[in-house]
Amino acid sequence: MSFILFLIILAALIFVHELGHFLLAKAFGIRVDEFALGFPPTLFKRKYGETTYKLNIIPFGGYVSIFGENPDDESLNGPDAARSMVNKNRAKQAAVLLAGVTFNIIFAWILISATLVLGISPTASFANKDSANIEGKVLVTSVIKDSPAEKAGLLMGDLIVKASDSDQELSGSTLTVSSVQTLISEADMDKVTLEVNRGSEVKEISVTPVKGIIADKPAVGISMDSGELVKVVWYKAPYEGFLTTFRVTVATAVGLYQFVASAIGGTADYQQVSGPVGIVNMVGNASASGLAYLLFFTAIISINLAIINILPFPALDGGRLLFVAIESVIRRNISPKIMNSFNAVGFVLLLLLMVVITYHDIAKLFIK
Repeated sequence: MSFILFLIILAALIFVHELGHFLLAKAFGIRVDEFALGFPPTLFKRKYGETTYKLNIIPFGGYVSIFGENPDDESLNGPDAARSMVNKNRAKQAAVLLAGVTFNIIFAWILISATLVLGISPTASFANKDSANIEGKVLVTSVIKDSPAEKAGLLMGDLIVKASDSDQELSGSTLTVSSVQTLISEADMDKVTLEVNRGSEVKEISVTPVKGIIADKPAVGISMDSGELVKVVWYKAPYEGFLTTFRVTVATAVGLYQFVASAIGGTADYQQVSGPVGIVNMVGNASASGLAYLLFFTAIISINLAIINILPFPALDGGRLLFVAIESVIRRNISPKIMNSFNAVGFVLLLLLMVVITYHDIAKLFIK
């Protein structure tokens, strides 16, 4: 089920990204030959007007084939050269290239606005709390495999709103990470009852602490953090969602910059990076925590996709934008052979990076 959800999310993000390129190209009178989800071989195709729409078998990608995006003799001098992207002014070329990442950010904005209405704790550190209703105190950030907590049904992302044993109850201002930890450690084989919010559901879970997970004291096998469930009324959600999306995007960009800098310096921790295999696992965790978590997780991936695509690296939108910027400065077109060669090399390097990240994804499943 996690894999199917991952494919649905991936298809939605690719569709949104490529739709941006497609619509701007059409608006500027540039010929679009193909709009495809997935990579060949082709499962289904249909031509409407001048564009062939394809659904391909390999689901990890998609593309829009824009006439003149990769210049050749036909797009430069052929009978339809006036509708070639390479022959449009550079402002229009840049707009088409930027449209994909712009649509990904807009899509994330819509999703984050929805999560603020539904209520979700991961947005708490980014949201404007003056415009929101704040609920909840303690967030379950991880659950140890085969622990009493896992066997009882606790999940990462559960928001604990009440905790009790036979002697006391914690709620409201008395419910903190430290007070829940103390309650569990002093339970001494007594059952602890946790009331949790999981998406729109409220669950009551009883779990018996045991010794051995943490030295010298009972534990149930969870990590916790201070969690705040942020809810915004629907008419404020677009504005608050915009601000939250901006803050998440800045934080994501800073994190990516730090990773790239450490990679260049040879100190990057690839265990902190996830490719398709790792993302499938995270999709499963997010979906188990409720719709709001799944939407927020999808928004984060959309923002990551936008930021990565805007990097000035060959084969990415940012690399193509760099070529357009250089052409604007030197006042002439870069040789198509040079441009296409750089893009081909960039594509190969991206594939190698994906292989490395996927290897680390798989290693994390088997090496603890």
